Amino acid sequence: MEDYLVMQDVTKIYNNGIIANDKVNFSAKKGEIHAICGENGAGKTTLMKMLFGIEQPDEGKIIIKGEEMRLNSPTDAIKAGIGMVHQHFMQVPTLTVAENVTLGIEPTKGLKFDHNKAVEMTRECCEKYGFDINPEAHIQDLSVGVKQKVEIVKALVKGCEILILDEPTAVLTPQETKELFIQLKNLKDSGCTIIFISHKLNEVKELCDRVTVIKKGKTIGVWNIKDVTEADISRYMVGVDVDLNIPKKPAEPKENVLVVKDLTVYNEAGKKKVDDVSFSVRKGEIVGIAGVEGNGQRELIDVITGLAKYNYGSVTLMGKEVKDLNIHELRKAGLVHIPEDRNLYGCARSMSIKDNMVADKIANPEYNKGLFINESAIKADTDKWIEEYRVLCDNGEQLCGMLSGGNVQKVVVAREFTSYSELVVSDQPTRGIDVGAAEFVRQRMVEMRDAGKAILLISADLAEIMSLSDSLIVMHGGKINAYFPNVKELTEEDLGFYMLGVKHMSDEEIGAALHE
Repeated sequence: MEDYLVMQDVTKIYNNGIIANDKVNFSAKKGEIHAICGENGAGKTTLMKMLFGIEQPDEGKIIIKGEEMRLNSPTDAIKAGIGMVHQHFMQVPTLTVAENVTLGIEPTKGLKFDHNKAVEMTRECCEKYGFDINPEAHIQDLSVGVKQKVEIVKALVKGCEILILDEPTAVLTPQETKELFIQLKNLKDSGCTIIFISHKLNEVKELCDRVTVIKKGKTIGVWNIKDVTEADISRYMVGVDVDLNIPKKPAEPKENVLVVKDLTVYNEAGKKKVDDVSFSVRKGEIVGIAGVEGNGQRELIDVITGLAKYNYGSVTLMGKEVKDLNIHELRKAGLVHIPEDRNLYGCARSMSIKDNMVADKIANPEYNKGLFINESAIKADTDKWIEEYRVLCDNGEQLCGMLSGGNVQKVVVAREFTSYSELVVSDQPTRGIDVGAAEFVRQRMVEMRDAGKAILLISADLAEIMSLSDSLIVMHGGKINAYFPNVKELTEEDLGFYMLGVKHMSDEEIGAALHE
Protein backbone atom coordinates (compact mmCIF):
# COMPACT_ATOMS: atom_id res chain seq x y z
CA MET A 1 0.00 0.00 0.00
CA GLU A 2 1.31 3.44 -0.98
CA ASP A 3 2.19 5.96 1.72
CA TYR A 4 -0.62 8.49 2.12
CA LEU A 5 1.45 10.87 4.28
CA VAL A 6 5.24 11.34 4.11
CA MET A 7 7.35 13.61 6.31
CA GLN A 8 10.82 13.47 4.74
CA ASP A 9 14.06 14.61 6.44
CA VAL A 10 12.14 17.14 8.55
CA THR A 11 14.32 19.40 10.70
CA LYS A 12 13.25 22.03 13.23
CA ILE A 13 15.77 24.24 15.07
CA TYR A 14 14.46 26.79 17.56
CA ASN A 15 15.96 30.28 18.01
CA ASN A 16 17.85 29.18 21.13
CA GLY A 17 19.70 26.58 19.06
CA ILE A 18 17.76 23.55 20.34
CA ILE A 19 17.34 20.95 17.58
CA ALA A 20 13.85 19.54 18.18
CA ASN A 21 13.78 17.40 15.02
CA ASP A 22 16.89 16.30 13.14
CA LYS A 23 16.06 14.91 9.67
CA VAL A 24 13.08 12.96 11.02
CA ASN A 25 11.30 10.61 8.64
CA PHE A 26 7.74 9.49 9.22
CA SER A 27 5.15 8.00 6.91
CA ALA A 28 1.63 6.60 7.25
CA LYS A 29 -0.61 4.64 4.92
CA LYS A 30 -4.26 5.35 4.18
CA GLY A 31 -6.49 3.48 6.61
CA GLU A 32 -3.88 2.61 9.25
CA ILE A 33 -3.40 3.50 12.89
CA HIS A 34 0.24 4.46 13.33
CA ALA A 35 1.74 5.10 16.77
CA ILE A 36 4.52 7.56 17.52
CA CYS A 37 6.43 6.79 20.73
CA GLY A 38 9.36 8.47 22.40
CA GLU A 39 10.60 10.04 25.61
CA ASN A 40 9.58 13.56 26.58
CA GLY A 41 11.56 16.03 24.56
CA ALA A 42 12.18 13.40 21.85
CA GLY A 43 10.47 15.61 19.26
CA LYS A 44 7.03 13.97 18.88
CA THR A 45 5.01 17.09 19.68
CA THR A 46 7.14 19.35 17.48
CA LEU A 47 6.77 16.93 14.57
CA MET A 48 2.98 16.90 14.93
CA LYS A 49 2.86 20.69 15.33
CA MET A 50 4.57 20.96 11.94
CA LEU A 51 2.09 18.53 10.40
CA PHE A 52 -0.78 20.60 11.81
CA GLY A 53 0.72 23.91 10.69
CA ILE A 54 1.42 25.30 14.17
CA GLU A 55 5.17 25.25 13.45
CA GLN A 56 7.03 25.26 10.12
CA PRO A 57 10.03 23.04 9.35
CA ASP A 58 13.43 24.60 8.65
CA GLU A 59 14.22 21.75 6.27
CA GLY A 60 12.45 18.75 4.76
CA LYS A 61 9.18 18.01 3.02
CA ILE A 62 5.60 17.20 3.96
CA ILE A 63 3.91 15.19 1.21
CA ILE A 64 0.20 14.31 1.27
CA LYS A 65 -1.30 12.08 -1.43
CA GLY A 66 1.86 12.56 -3.49
CA GLU A 67 1.75 16.36 -3.37
CA GLU A 68 4.27 18.44 -1.42
CA MET A 69 2.48 20.77 0.99
CA ARG A 70 3.46 24.01 2.75
CA LEU A 71 1.33 24.17 5.90
CA ASN A 72 1.65 27.70 7.25
CA SER A 73 -1.21 27.46 9.75
CA PRO A 74 -3.76 25.04 11.20
CA THR A 75 -6.20 26.44 8.65
CA ASP A 76 -3.90 25.18 5.88
CA ALA A 77 -3.67 21.80 7.61
CA ILE A 78 -7.45 21.51 7.95
CA LYS A 79 -7.85 22.35 4.24
CA ALA A 80 -5.34 19.56 3.51
CA GLY A 81 -7.54 17.10 5.45
CA ILE A 82 -5.55 17.03 8.71
CA GLY A 83 -7.22 17.20 12.11
CA MET A 84 -5.65 17.22 15.58
CA VAL A 85 -7.19 16.30 18.92
CA HIS A 86 -5.10 17.86 21.68
CA GLN A 87 -4.64 16.28 25.09
CA HIS A 88 -6.41 19.27 26.67
CA PHE A 89 -9.74 19.68 24.90
CA MET A 90 -10.32 22.88 22.91
CA GLN A 91 -13.97 23.39 23.83
CA VAL A 92 -16.27 26.15 25.11
CA PRO A 93 -18.14 24.56 28.05
CA THR A 94 -21.21 26.83 27.88
CA LEU A 95 -21.86 26.10 24.18
CA THR A 96 -23.65 23.05 22.78
CA VAL A 97 -21.96 20.15 21.03
CA ALA A 98 -23.15 21.43 17.63
CA GLU A 99 -21.89 24.96 18.36
CA ASN A 100 -18.48 23.61 19.36
CA VAL A 101 -18.25 21.23 16.42
CA THR A 102 -18.95 23.97 13.88
CA LEU A 103 -16.69 26.64 15.39
CA GLY A 104 -14.71 28.13 12.50
CA ILE A 105 -17.10 26.77 9.86
CA GLU A 106 -20.31 28.23 11.30
CA PRO A 107 -23.31 27.78 8.98
CA THR A 108 -25.34 30.96 8.53
CA LYS A 109 -28.84 31.90 7.53
CA GLY A 110 -28.63 35.44 6.27
CA LEU A 111 -26.37 37.21 8.74
CA LYS A 112 -27.20 34.91 11.67
CA PHE A 113 -25.77 31.62 12.89
CA ASP A 114 -27.94 28.76 11.63
CA HIS A 115 -28.34 26.61 14.73
CA ASN A 116 -30.53 24.01 13.02
CA LYS A 117 -27.96 23.53 10.24
CA ALA A 118 -25.16 23.13 12.81
CA VAL A 119 -27.21 20.46 14.59
CA GLU A 120 -27.89 18.72 11.26
CA MET A 121 -24.17 18.75 10.29
CA THR A 122 -23.18 17.34 13.68
CA ARG A 123 -25.88 14.66 13.69
CA GLU A 124 -25.01 13.50 10.14
CA CYS A 125 -21.33 13.15 11.08
CA CYS A 126 -22.16 11.26 14.30
CA GLU A 127 -24.44 8.86 12.44
CA LYS A 128 -21.91 8.32 9.64
CA TYR A 129 -19.11 7.32 12.03
CA GLY A 130 -21.16 5.74 14.82
CA PHE A 131 -20.79 8.36 17.57
CA ASP A 132 -23.70 8.43 20.02
CA ILE A 133 -23.69 12.15 20.92
CA ASN A 134 -26.59 14.56 21.40
CA PRO A 135 -25.74 17.63 19.24
CA GLU A 136 -27.85 19.89 21.47
CA ALA A 137 -26.26 18.89 24.77
CA HIS A 138 -24.03 21.45 26.49
CA ILE A 139 -20.35 20.55 26.76
CA GLN A 140 -20.27 21.31 30.51
CA ASP A 141 -22.86 18.55 31.09
CA LEU A 142 -20.91 15.81 29.29
CA SER A 143 -18.59 13.13 30.66
CA VAL A 144 -14.90 13.24 29.77
CA GLY A 145 -15.34 10.29 27.42
CA VAL A 146 -18.06 12.06 25.43
CA LYS A 147 -16.00 15.29 25.31
CA GLN A 148 -13.19 13.26 23.74
CA LYS A 149 -15.58 12.05 21.02
CA VAL A 150 -16.77 15.62 20.41
CA GLU A 151 -13.16 16.61 19.64
CA ILE A 152 -12.94 13.83 17.05
CA VAL A 153 -16.28 14.83 15.50
CA LYS A 154 -15.01 18.43 15.27
CA ALA A 155 -12.14 17.20 13.10
CA LEU A 156 -14.32 14.89 10.99
CA VAL A 157 -16.91 17.57 10.22
CA LYS A 158 -14.10 19.66 8.73
CA GLY A 159 -13.23 16.86 6.31
CA CYS A 160 -10.40 15.24 8.26
CA GLU A 161 -8.66 12.33 6.51
CA ILE A 162 -5.55 12.30 8.74
CA LEU A 163 -6.35 12.43 12.47
CA ILE A 164 -3.65 13.18 15.07
CA LEU A 165 -4.52 12.00 18.60
CA ASP A 166 -2.31 13.25 21.45
CA GLU A 167 -2.62 11.04 24.57
CA PRO A 168 -6.35 10.47 23.87
CA THR A 169 -6.96 8.03 26.74
CA ALA A 170 -5.18 9.97 29.50
CA VAL A 171 -8.38 10.60 31.48
CA LEU A 172 -10.64 7.77 30.28
CA THR A 173 -11.87 4.70 32.18
CA PRO A 174 -11.21 1.23 30.70
CA GLN A 175 -14.81 1.12 29.46
CA GLU A 176 -14.50 4.55 27.76
CA THR A 177 -11.14 3.56 26.27
CA LYS A 178 -12.60 0.33 24.90
CA GLU A 179 -15.48 2.25 23.30
CA LEU A 180 -13.08 4.83 21.84
CA PHE A 181 -10.92 2.09 20.32
CA ILE A 182 -13.94 0.53 18.61
CA GLN A 183 -14.76 3.88 17.02
CA LEU A 184 -11.14 4.51 16.01
CA LYS A 185 -11.05 1.13 14.29
CA ASN A 186 -14.28 2.04 12.49
CA LEU A 187 -12.64 5.29 11.34
CA LYS A 188 -9.65 3.30 10.12
CA ASP A 189 -11.96 0.95 8.18
CA SER A 190 -13.58 3.99 6.54
CA GLY A 191 -10.14 5.02 5.20
CA CYS A 192 -9.07 7.52 7.86
CA THR A 193 -5.36 7.58 8.74
CA ILE A 194 -4.84 7.90 12.50
CA ILE A 195 -1.61 9.00 14.19
CA PHE A 196 -1.70 7.84 17.81
CA ILE A 197 0.67 9.45 20.34
CA SER A 198 0.71 7.65 23.68
CA HIS A 199 2.92 6.60 26.57
CA LYS A 200 0.56 3.68 27.29
CA LEU A 201 2.39 0.94 25.44
CA ASN A 202 -0.28 -1.69 26.13
CA GLU A 203 -2.72 0.52 24.20
CA VAL A 204 -0.23 0.99 21.37
CA LYS A 205 0.02 -2.80 21.11
CA GLU A 206 -3.74 -3.29 21.23
CA LEU A 207 -4.79 -0.58 18.77
CA CYS A 208 -2.05 0.23 16.28
CA ASP A 209 -0.78 -1.33 13.06
CA ARG A 210 2.73 0.15 13.14
CA VAL A 211 4.90 2.17 15.52
CA THR A 212 7.60 4.77 14.84
CA VAL A 213 10.02 5.51 17.70
CA ILE A 214 11.71 8.89 17.95
CA LYS A 215 14.66 9.50 20.29
CA LYS A 216 16.49 12.79 20.84
CA GLY A 217 14.98 14.33 17.72
CA LYS A 218 15.86 11.44 15.38
CA THR A 219 13.88 8.54 13.94
CA ILE A 220 15.07 5.31 15.56
CA GLY A 221 12.96 2.95 13.47
CA VAL A 222 9.55 1.76 12.29
CA TRP A 223 8.06 -1.63 13.21
CA ASN A 224 4.94 -3.62 12.50
CA ILE A 225 3.22 -3.77 15.86
CA LYS A 226 2.94 -7.56 15.78
CA ASP A 227 6.74 -7.81 15.59
CA VAL A 228 7.55 -5.92 18.84
CA THR A 229 6.68 -6.26 22.51
CA GLU A 230 6.00 -3.46 25.01
CA ALA A 231 9.45 -4.10 26.46
CA ASP A 232 11.00 -3.75 22.98
CA ILE A 233 9.33 -0.37 22.43
CA SER A 234 10.44 0.82 25.89
CA ARG A 235 14.01 -0.20 25.16
CA TYR A 236 14.03 1.59 21.79
CA MET A 237 12.65 4.74 23.45
CA VAL A 238 14.89 4.83 26.51
CA GLY A 239 17.95 2.90 25.39
CA VAL A 240 17.85 0.50 28.35
CA ASP A 241 15.45 -2.18 29.56
CA VAL A 242 12.59 -0.71 31.62
CA ASP A 243 10.78 -2.74 34.30
CA LEU A 244 7.09 -1.96 33.73
CA ASN A 245 6.19 -3.61 37.07
CA ILE A 246 7.29 -1.75 40.22
CA PRO A 247 8.27 -4.22 42.98
CA LYS A 248 6.61 -3.35 46.29
CA LYS A 249 6.58 -5.12 49.63
CA PRO A 250 3.44 -4.99 51.85
CA ALA A 251 2.89 -1.64 53.58
CA GLU A 252 3.54 -1.21 57.29
CA PRO A 253 1.32 1.79 58.13
CA LYS A 254 1.70 3.61 61.43
CA GLU A 255 -0.01 6.71 62.88
CA ASN A 256 -2.31 9.03 60.94
CA VAL A 257 -0.76 11.97 59.11
CA LEU A 258 -3.86 13.23 57.28
CA VAL A 259 -7.40 12.91 58.61
CA VAL A 260 -10.41 14.04 56.55
CA LYS A 261 -13.72 13.89 58.43
CA ASP A 262 -17.25 14.62 57.16
CA LEU A 263 -15.85 17.01 54.55
CA THR A 264 -18.35 18.97 52.43
CA VAL A 265 -17.37 21.50 49.79
CA TYR A 266 -19.61 23.74 47.64
CA ASN A 267 -18.41 25.56 44.55
CA GLU A 268 -19.03 29.23 43.78
CA ALA A 269 -22.33 28.38 42.11
CA GLY A 270 -23.54 26.71 45.30
CA LYS A 271 -23.27 23.17 43.92
CA LYS A 272 -22.08 20.48 46.32
CA LYS A 273 -18.81 19.06 44.89
CA VAL A 274 -17.55 17.04 47.90
CA ASP A 275 -20.28 15.32 49.90
CA ASP A 276 -19.54 14.15 53.46
CA VAL A 277 -16.19 12.49 52.70
CA SER A 278 -14.09 10.84 55.42
CA PHE A 279 -10.79 8.95 55.21
CA SER A 280 -7.23 9.02 56.56
CA VAL A 281 -3.68 8.51 55.29
CA ARG A 282 -1.07 7.00 57.59
CA LYS A 283 2.70 7.02 57.66
CA GLY A 284 4.11 4.23 55.53
CA GLU A 285 1.18 3.79 53.14
CA ILE A 286 -0.01 4.94 49.72
CA VAL A 287 -3.72 5.74 49.54
CA GLY A 288 -5.01 6.12 46.00
CA ILE A 289 -8.01 8.13 44.79
CA ALA A 290 -9.60 7.09 41.50
CA GLY A 291 -12.51 8.71 39.72
CA VAL A 292 -13.69 10.06 36.40
CA GLU A 293 -12.69 13.72 36.09
CA GLY A 294 -15.25 16.06 37.67
CA ASN A 295 -16.42 13.86 40.53
CA GLY A 296 -15.00 15.89 43.40
CA GLN A 297 -11.35 14.83 43.40
CA ARG A 298 -10.17 18.27 42.28
CA GLU A 299 -12.06 20.13 45.02
CA LEU A 300 -10.94 17.58 47.62
CA ILE A 301 -7.26 17.96 46.75
CA ASP A 302 -7.52 21.76 46.55
CA VAL A 303 -8.83 21.79 50.14
CA ILE A 304 -6.15 19.44 51.45
CA THR A 305 -3.34 21.44 49.81
CA GLY A 306 -4.62 24.84 50.93
CA LEU A 307 -5.74 26.05 47.50
CA ALA A 308 -9.41 26.25 48.53
CA LYS A 309 -11.59 26.49 51.63
CA TYR A 310 -14.30 24.07 52.71
CA ASN A 311 -17.77 24.52 54.15
CA TYR A 312 -18.24 21.71 56.67
CA GLY A 313 -16.18 18.99 58.33
CA SER A 314 -12.49 19.02 59.13
CA VAL A 315 -9.09 18.29 57.55
CA THR A 316 -6.08 17.86 59.83
CA LEU A 317 -2.40 17.46 58.94
CA MET A 318 -0.21 16.14 61.75
CA GLY A 319 -3.03 17.11 64.12
CA LYS A 320 -3.29 20.70 62.83
CA GLU A 321 -6.44 21.98 61.11
CA VAL A 322 -5.43 22.94 57.54
CA LYS A 323 -8.06 25.69 57.35
CA ASP A 324 -5.93 27.70 59.79
CA LEU A 325 -2.71 27.31 57.76
CA ASN A 326 -1.49 29.18 54.68
CA ILE A 327 0.51 27.48 51.91
CA HIS A 328 3.88 28.32 53.51
CA GLU A 329 2.74 26.94 56.87
CA LEU A 330 1.40 23.79 55.23
CA ARG A 331 4.78 23.19 53.58
CA LYS A 332 6.58 23.79 56.88
CA ALA A 333 4.24 21.21 58.43
CA GLY A 334 5.46 18.70 55.85
CA LEU A 335 2.97 18.80 52.98
CA VAL A 336 4.41 18.61 49.47
CA HIS A 337 2.20 18.73 46.40
CA ILE A 338 2.59 17.71 42.77
CA PRO A 339 -0.35 19.62 41.24
CA GLU A 340 -2.40 18.35 38.31
CA ASP A 341 -1.84 21.61 36.41
CA ARG A 342 1.94 21.89 36.26
CA ASN A 343 1.86 25.22 34.42
CA LEU A 344 -0.67 27.03 36.62
CA TYR A 345 0.46 25.78 40.05
CA GLY A 346 3.60 23.71 39.50
CA CYS A 347 6.22 26.05 38.09
CA ALA A 348 7.19 29.59 37.13
CA ARG A 349 7.77 29.24 33.39
CA SER A 350 9.74 32.51 33.18
CA MET A 351 12.25 31.27 35.77
CA SER A 352 15.13 28.82 35.32
CA ILE A 353 14.99 25.12 36.06
CA LYS A 354 17.42 25.72 38.93
CA ASP A 355 15.29 28.46 40.49
CA ASN A 356 12.14 26.35 40.17
CA MET A 357 13.80 23.36 41.83
CA VAL A 358 14.93 25.32 44.90
CA ALA A 359 12.03 27.79 45.13
CA ASP A 360 10.79 26.20 48.37
CA LYS A 361 14.29 25.53 49.76
CA ILE A 362 16.05 28.87 49.25
CA ALA A 363 15.85 29.70 52.97
CA ASN A 364 17.51 26.40 53.94
CA PRO A 365 20.85 26.92 55.73
CA GLU A 366 22.79 24.89 53.14
CA TYR A 367 21.74 27.45 50.50
CA ASN A 368 21.29 30.64 52.50
CA LYS A 369 24.13 32.20 54.49
CA GLY A 370 22.28 35.29 55.65
CA LEU A 371 23.31 38.00 53.21
CA PHE A 372 24.69 35.52 50.68
CA ILE A 373 23.22 32.69 48.61
CA ASN A 374 25.39 29.60 48.22
CA GLU A 375 25.14 29.34 44.43
CA SER A 376 27.66 26.50 44.15
CA ALA A 377 25.61 24.31 46.51
CA ILE A 378 22.40 25.13 44.64
CA LYS A 379 24.03 24.33 41.29
CA ALA A 380 25.50 21.05 42.56
CA ASP A 381 22.14 19.84 43.89
CA THR A 382 20.07 20.94 40.92
CA ASP A 383 22.53 19.37 38.48
CA LYS A 384 22.20 16.13 40.43
CA TRP A 385 18.37 16.27 40.36
CA ILE A 386 18.33 17.09 36.65
CA GLU A 387 20.30 13.91 36.03
CA GLU A 388 18.33 11.77 38.48
CA TYR A 389 14.93 12.83 37.17
CA ARG A 390 16.00 12.67 33.51
CA VAL A 391 15.17 16.30 32.71
CA LEU A 392 16.11 16.85 29.07
CA CYS A 393 17.62 20.36 28.95
CA ASP A 394 20.79 22.30 28.15
CA ASN A 395 21.54 23.08 31.82
CA GLY A 396 19.91 24.32 35.00
CA GLU A 397 19.87 27.92 33.76
CA GLN A 398 17.44 27.10 30.94
CA LEU A 399 13.96 28.62 31.41
CA CYS A 400 11.22 26.18 32.40
CA GLY A 401 9.03 27.68 29.68
CA MET A 402 11.43 26.31 27.04
CA LEU A 403 10.90 22.69 28.14
CA SER A 404 8.40 20.17 26.84
CA GLY A 405 5.41 19.52 29.09
CA GLY A 406 6.81 16.22 30.29
CA ASN A 407 10.14 17.78 31.24
CA VAL A 408 8.36 20.56 33.16
CA GLN A 409 6.59 17.77 35.05
CA LYS A 410 9.96 16.22 35.92
CA VAL A 411 11.17 19.57 37.33
CA VAL A 412 8.06 19.81 39.53
CA VAL A 413 8.38 16.21 40.72
CA ALA A 414 12.08 16.67 41.47
CA ARG A 415 11.43 19.77 43.60
CA GLU A 416 8.60 18.18 45.59
CA PHE A 417 10.24 14.79 46.13
CA THR A 418 13.46 16.42 47.40
CA SER A 419 11.66 18.66 49.91
CA TYR A 420 10.92 17.97 53.59
CA SER A 421 7.73 15.93 53.71
CA GLU A 422 5.36 14.08 56.01
CA LEU A 423 2.51 13.95 53.47
CA VAL A 424 3.06 13.73 49.71
CA VAL A 425 -0.02 14.70 47.66
CA SER A 426 0.87 13.28 44.27
CA ASP A 427 -1.68 14.40 41.66
CA GLN A 428 -1.13 12.84 38.20
CA PRO A 429 2.63 12.56 38.92
CA THR A 430 3.55 10.76 35.69
CA ARG A 431 1.04 12.35 33.28
CA GLY A 432 2.78 13.13 30.01
CA ILE A 433 6.19 11.70 30.95
CA ASP A 434 7.93 8.81 29.27
CA VAL A 435 8.15 5.24 30.55
CA GLY A 436 11.72 5.53 31.84
CA ALA A 437 11.04 8.67 33.89
CA ALA A 438 7.67 7.31 35.03
CA GLU A 439 9.39 4.16 36.34
CA PHE A 440 11.82 6.31 38.34
CA VAL A 441 9.02 8.49 39.82
CA ARG A 442 6.99 5.42 40.83
CA GLN A 443 10.02 3.79 42.44
CA ARG A 444 10.69 7.00 44.40
CA MET A 445 7.10 6.99 45.73
CA VAL A 446 7.49 3.43 46.96
CA GLU A 447 10.85 4.32 48.55
CA MET A 448 9.27 7.32 50.29
CA ARG A 449 6.45 5.14 51.57
CA ASP A 450 8.96 2.62 52.91
CA ALA A 451 10.81 5.50 54.62
CA GLY A 452 7.63 6.29 56.57
CA LYS A 453 6.05 9.02 54.43
CA ALA A 454 2.29 9.22 53.95
CA ILE A 455 1.33 9.39 50.27
CA LEU A 456 -2.00 10.39 48.75
CA LEU A 457 -1.97 9.43 45.04
CA ILE A 458 -4.44 10.70 42.44
CA SER A 459 -3.99 9.24 38.98
CA ALA A 460 -6.04 8.71 35.82
CA ASP A 461 -3.61 5.90 34.89
CA LEU A 462 -5.46 2.93 36.36
CA ALA A 463 -2.52 0.56 35.97
CA GLU A 464 -0.39 3.03 37.95
CA ILE A 465 -2.87 3.66 40.74
CA MET A 466 -3.65 -0.04 41.15
CA SER A 467 0.01 -1.10 41.21
CA LEU A 468 1.15 1.63 43.63
CA SER A 469 -1.79 2.01 46.02
CA ASP A 470 -1.99 0.01 49.24
CA SER A 471 -5.65 1.01 49.59
CA LEU A 472 -7.92 2.72 47.10
CA ILE A 473 -10.80 5.21 47.33
CA VAL A 474 -13.19 5.57 44.38
CA MET A 475 -15.11 8.85 44.06
CA HIS A 476 -18.33 9.39 42.14
CA GLY A 477 -20.73 12.32 42.41
CA GLY A 478 -18.63 13.92 45.15
CA LYS A 479 -18.96 10.90 47.44
CA ILE A 480 -16.79 7.91 48.23
CA ASN A 481 -18.46 5.30 46.04
CA ALA A 482 -16.18 2.43 47.07
CA TYR A 483 -13.15 1.75 49.24
CA PHE A 484 -10.75 -1.15 48.78
CA PRO A 485 -8.33 -1.82 51.64
CA ASN A 486 -6.69 -4.51 49.48
CA VAL A 487 -6.19 -3.37 45.89
CA LYS A 488 -4.91 -6.78 44.79
CA GLU A 489 -8.50 -8.08 44.87
CA LEU A 490 -9.63 -5.48 42.30
CA THR A 491 -9.57 -5.61 38.47
CA GLU A 492 -9.27 -2.59 36.18
CA GLU A 493 -12.66 -3.41 34.66
CA ASP A 494 -14.40 -3.48 38.04
CA LEU A 495 -12.66 -0.26 39.06
CA GLY A 496 -13.99 1.36 35.87
CA PHE A 497 -17.55 0.33 36.78
CA TYR A 498 -17.22 1.91 40.24
CA MET A 499 -15.73 5.08 38.70
CA LEU A 500 -18.68 5.35 36.30
CA GLY A 501 -21.20 4.74 39.11
CA VAL A 502 -22.47 1.53 37.52
CA LYS A 503 -21.42 -0.29 40.69
CA HIS A 504 -21.37 1.13 44.22
CA MET A 505 -20.82 0.03 47.80
CA SER A 506 -23.31 0.77 50.57
CA ASP A 507 -22.38 3.27 53.29
CA GLU A 508 -22.10 0.34 55.71
CA GLU A 509 -19.66 -1.51 53.42
CA ILE A 510 -17.53 1.60 52.94
CA GLY A 511 -17.51 2.36 56.67
CA ALA A 512 -16.51 -1.19 57.56
CA ALA A 513 -13.72 -1.19 54.94
CA LEU A 514 -12.37 2.19 56.12
CA HIS A 515 -12.10 0.88 59.66
CA GLU A 516 -10.38 -2.40 58.78
